Amino acid sequence: MCRHLGYVGPPRSVAEVLTGQPHSLLTQSYAPTDMRRGGTVNADGFGAAWSAPDGSMVSYRNAMPMWTDPAVTDVLTQVTSTCVLGAVRSATVGMPIVRTANAPFVDGRFAFSHNGVVAEWPTSMAALAAQIPTEDLMTLEAPTDSASVWALLKVALREHGPGRALRTVATAVDSAAPNSRLNFLLGDGEALYATAVYHSLSVYSDDECVMVASEPLDFRPGWQSVPNRSFVTARIGNVDVQDL
Repeated sequence: MCRHLGYVGPPRSVAEVLTGQPHSLLTQSYAPTDMRRGGTVNADGFGAAWSAPDGSMVSYRNAMPMWTDPAVTDVLTQVTSTCVLGAVRSATVGMPIVRTANAPFVDGRFAFSHNGVVAEWPTSMAALAAQIPTEDLMTLEAPTDSASVWALLKVALREHGPGRALRTVATAVDSAAPNSRLNFLLGDGEALYATAVYHSLSVYSDDECVMVASEPLDFRPGWQSVPNRSFVTARIGNVDVQDL
């Protein structure tokens, strides 16, 4: 049920971040290894977001499988950034397969991805939706659980820093919709913030870069599995994993 990754480090092409490792996000789109009954492939679209020179996040999304899109090798090889988020999608039954339903969702300096499903959506999130301004509800990018969570997170980001905002939203959705699968990933150009609730998550850090991914992207021994129900704050040289 979806795979995602985040990278912060020296400038790299977006294509290299998505495809340049032995078990890259591209590979995980057709040959994931730890889906935990969340589907078998991630062929319902993909997206990438990267921090632009002015600090804003820019995104490219497509409702087709990543392996079918020539823009990955023809265009995204020409775009470099120090912060990249990527996602491949396995759509929940009943939710639309459209470009705008694909993560990452972006706003200002933030990019967000959700790997999982909100149980009993939309009923389970009805009370939480009361916190979202009417205009935001009327302009949701897609009628999906992930887009609804993103709208809720944008409200929290107006009041709190990114770490506190993501943790607040994750615990609120977890309480409102028990048995949900809530692997969230938020990037702000300098750091990555993530939750692991049910689905797999791993983190890698060295002196130059930090990466958070649904599955390890390569076979280096530095990858660490994140325990279930954890909250991750990852910066270059500093990874903090706490109970959610």
